[in-house]
Amino acid sequence: MYNRRQFLGAIGRPAAAVLATAALNLNGIERALAAIADYPGEPEQVAADESFWFEVQQAFTVDRSLINLNNGGVSPAPAIVQQAMKNHWDFANKAPTYTMWGIQEPQRETVRQRLARVFGCDVEEIALTRNTSEALQICQFGIDLKSGDELLTTNQDYPRMIHTWKQRERREGLVLRQFSIPVPAEEPEQIVDLFKQNITPKTKIILICHVINLTGQILPVRKIVQMARQKGIPVLVDGAHSFAHFDFSRQDLDCDYFATSLHKWLCAPHGTGFLYVRRDKIKQLWPMMAAPENMDDNIRKFEEIGTHPAAPYLAIAEALTFHQGIGARRKQTRLRFLRDRWAKALLQFDRVRLHTSLKPEFSCGLGTVQIEGIDPSKLADYLWKQHRIIVTPIKHPEFEGIRVTPNVYTTLDEIDRFCEAMETPIIKGIPG
Repeated sequence: MYNRRQFLGAIGRPAAAVLATAALNLNGIERALAAIADYPGEPEQVAADESFWFEVQQAFTVDRSLINLNNGGVSPAPAIVQQAMKNHWDFANKAPTYTMWGIQEPQRETVRQRLARVFGCDVEEIALTRNTSEALQICQFGIDLKSGDELLTTNQDYPRMIHTWKQRERREGLVLRQFSIPVPAEEPEQIVDLFKQNITPKTKIILICHVINLTGQILPVRKIVQMARQKGIPVLVDGAHSFAHFDFSRQDLDCDYFATSLHKWLCAPHGTGFLYVRRDKIKQLWPMMAAPENMDDNIRKFEEIGTHPAAPYLAIAEALTFHQGIGARRKQTRLRFLRDRWAKALLQFDRVRLHTSLKPEFSCGLGTVQIEGIDPSKLADYLWKQHRIIVTPIKHPEFEGIRVTPNVYTTLDEIDRFCEAMETPIIKGIPG
């Protein structure tokens, strides 16, 4: 592995140009990432060092004629990830029953090992899935329940997961209980107490977001898990917006079930995710699609979905390498730096309300902002049509706004252009 000085000296070109070239050449990934991984400085220093982030930005093939601030929905993958997936696709199509089933499927085990290492769990506790929803629904449908049993969550959880519970309500007579939490929430014990207060003798499962997709709120998962465990209640953790967004491991959560998507903050191929199930919980959890009895205690029973492509899953390896090259702590600090840049600029105006805490323990790169008196859908439509800026309108019975989610490829100029585009609606309203 080259260090930064050796790398630049040997090549004789700016690191950014080298990275851009290497991004299209898988053979150059190790040297290209060396220029990033060996970059000196503490995360707080690097967060504001544009020479470092310019190199990172060149790894992406994004369309700079628009500003994508909805990376929380799905993020673009770096060129090295795209190229890796294309290579795997091409190889699979040479003779699929041999190349895909015989060679590529076994290679998924390396990806499983690497994900387990990053998440901090046993390799036999990670199942590769297509997204968070699939992973969570395996748990939501796979735990045995009976009529009258209660399911507990907040009223800010992801709609698809709520619909999953409601389907079990309609079909099996279960009872879904939801409650409100503050926006933003900066008292962890208050959140734990709210969960505790809403538990009844019939509560059988708790669903909790690690990061709430509506506001970016980070919830005190570990404390809730431990409180519920004392009462014998399992907790399903929705980690769609946390994995590879900020620095943590399974040990920090102490959870038994965790689900995430990898096409958000890890920038892996679209349609990839994973499910973590603690080893002693696997046997009692039914897979969503049938698996043979001899797989009852095998984490891979949750991957029994029939014929499926290996390419997206194998290319997760390149996304992990890219993520690790940047460094989790540097990445989270940069994302907060970008969030603070737009949030603090907009908070200077009286009409602006931020529904996301700026304290690092309660949020990271995802934030939701409201202009009082302006419909968020109309604001999102205005930003797109007039400025080619993509944001997400948020409408909840208790709050509303637009969700803003930059990523590591987002430039300061793009953040500043977003802030400038917001000034007209703030000061004059949306032009008729």
